[in-house]
Amino acid sequence: MNLTHQLDPISRRAFCERWAKAALGVAVLPGASEKLWAAEGVAGPGFGKAKNVIFLQMIGGMTHIDTLDPKEGETQGPKTPISTKAGFQLGGTMTNLANHADKITLIRSMTSKTGVHASGQYLIRAGYEQRGTIKHPNIGAWAQHFKGPSHPTLPSSVCVNRQPQNGNGFFPASYSPLPILDPDAGLQYAESDASAAVMAKRLALLNQLDAGFRERFKTASVENYTQFYEKTANIMSSTDLEAFQLGDEPDALRDKYGRNKFGQGCILARRLVEKGIRYIEVTSGGWDMHNNIEEELEERGTELDVALSALLEDLQSRGLLETTLVVLCSEFGRGPKINGNGGRDHHPKVFSTLLAGGGVKGGFVHGSSDKQGYAVAEGLVTVQDFLTTVGWSLGLPVNEEVLSPSKRPFTVGDSGKPVMDVFA
Repeated sequence: MNLTHQLDPISRRAFCERWAKAALGVAVLPGASEKLWAAEGVAGPGFGKAKNVIFLQMIGGMTHIDTLDPKEGETQGPKTPISTKAGFQLGGTMTNLANHADKITLIRSMTSKTGVHASGQYLIRAGYEQRGTIKHPNIGAWAQHFKGPSHPTLPSSVCVNRQPQNGNGFFPASYSPLPILDPDAGLQYAESDASAAVMAKRLALLNQLDAGFRERFKTASVENYTQFYEKTANIMSSTDLEAFQLGDEPDALRDKYGRNKFGQGCILARRLVEKGIRYIEVTSGGWDMHNNIEEELEERGTELDVALSALLEDLQSRGLLETTLVVLCSEFGRGPKINGNGGRDHHPKVFSTLLAGGGVKGGFVHGSSDKQGYAVAEGLVTVQDFLTTVGWSLGLPVNEEVLSPSKRPFTVGDSGKPVMDVFA
């Protein structure tokens, strides 16, 4: 097997570019990347407008009919759909988002074969079906593999309101997102109980004790954990840790996002984008609305509407929206018919997602569901297509195969096709 096809130590593209730098004294030859891609018979690097991604995942199965793809008639939700300046309608709880419709693209033709929560959440995050034999990376880990770290000391990926949950997949442990379980608490235990000098001595001693073991067992796993400890020490000594301190934000702005974990997670995501962190996940639970959907929507729908609207406005006012892709998704939608308990049941056959910034169009709708919101009517988009689109916006080589440690080939989004008409 050609060694340039191996995961370790570098990708084919990285090999070619590093060879060019060493042999010719240039970092990247003009047009070289595109020619290399063409020679390999694959699509070139992606659109590349986005430098950062804020990935908002609604846990539980967000009802598309009551949020991004409202219907009228027998399947209409408890609230009447509302009109927007972009010409399309949104669910009745999306009153603030309606004023920002010119900033967003809706994909109303998502579909999945997975109607189970855990499997669906895994799929929409990684693009691969869940397997017991391997863990698949999220887009943040893919980006770190292809683009390298996004910050000299801070992590390249952060997850808010959730555990890392194997976000690095088969990539090194140092690619794992840093978890912030409570935005108000920020980054806990970032300060050592010892001085910097004492910590340096301790780490030096640990390194000395481990040297013999590392020499005897020269494996990628051992090296990865060594890098993980070094990364942790770098974070603790970083001068940019104030990015995690929401107390520095004006109270009025924090109120505008909503004083709840999702709202505060969104303002934290904006702060992290400003510091150069490439990929931030923010989750919001409570969308499994089998019962009393009217009351549940009033709380969860309002939280989403308020926080997302504030985030889009805040990013735009700071000149960050054009280079930050905001992604809103869930593992599936919910059934068109209200059940006997006043709720909606799982429905992966069709659902909706949202994109904003990062070079995508504003005021645009891709695809549609049928009149009842039961099935895709046109413009079908799989979860794999959706995540490949996110990778394309980040400028990732979405068709390049990377071998896992078990020598199995994988691509960003499992060989999905970017939804190109969403880009401006």
